[in-house]
Amino acid sequence: MLRIILQIIGVLALLLGLTLLTLRLVYKDADGPSRLFPGGALVSGEMHSGPEPDWSFTDDVFSVELQLLDPLGSRKIFVMESGNKVYVPSGYMRSTLGRLWKDWAFKADEGDGLAVARINGVRYERQLIRIMDPTVIAGVASKLAQKYGGGATPEAITGVEKSVADGDTWIFEMAPRGASQ
Repeated sequence: MLRIILQIIGVLALLLGLTLLTLRLVYKDADGPSRLFPGGALVSGEMHSGPEPDWSFTDDVFSVELQLLDPLGSRKIFVMESGNKVYVPSGYMRSTLGRLWKDWAFKADEGDGLAVARINGVRYERQLIRIMDPTVIAGVASKLAQKYGGGATPEAITGVEKSVADGDTWIFEMAPRGASQ
């Protein structure tokens, strides 16, 4: 009886693994990510041209699609505006899981940071620049805590600032292409 139960569990685990692998491969070349899996290049949607937008509209956007150009791949990520600049965070950066799950942040920081963001169907050519300046981080931490942490309490903001200072959370500005690092 135990042998039959273990065989059933083994077959179910194998089916689950094959399903996840298949979905991962299917979305690898898709126009953007799914909720669970990274995607390919962001190809649909109008490419923004003209002056920088007023990024405050992202206060009403839960997540954006972000594609690195090297290596090519896209994912969904939180977004915040502060000081009319737009930022994306990456958490769990000092954990083993973070190294695997958030490899895009390491690639952006080590490489040129060239990216495309798709927000409400519009694509924006960007350059990801990791931010370390505490005065900039303070504004971003407030927005991050308010938007995704349940409220911009002093404790929540201090927690985000400490997480950034400790290297657990990285913050990137999505600057216009060609911005200085």
